[in-house]
Amino acid sequence: MSIIKKQLGQRIKELRKLKGLTQEQLAEIVGIGTSNISYIETGKFAPSIENFERIVEALGVEPYELYMFSSKSTSEMREEIVNALEKDDKLLKIIYKFYKSIT
Repeated sequence: MSIIKKQLGQRIKELRKLKGLTQEQLAEIVGIGTSNISYIETGKFAPSIENFERIVEALGVEPYELYMFSSKSTSEMREEIVNALEKDDKLLKIIYKFYKSIT
């Protein structure tokens, strides 16, 4: 299994969950079977160009955003950030200001 397919699938899953969609809902919007979404999200299949375009549209993102993957899981990123914030009050204040500016 290709690393890129696996990372692409994980990214689609992450964005789908952020959008509040189930696999069934995304499959219906894209016009493919739920099992195909599952295979895409696990990296077993890569979406065709047509399905890629439909997934992008369904998730409300730009195509390049599906390839913005991190080698760390969200729980690993969260833990790293929390640890850094616990050690540095200045960083905490900066992050808080940034957070308030975008919410």
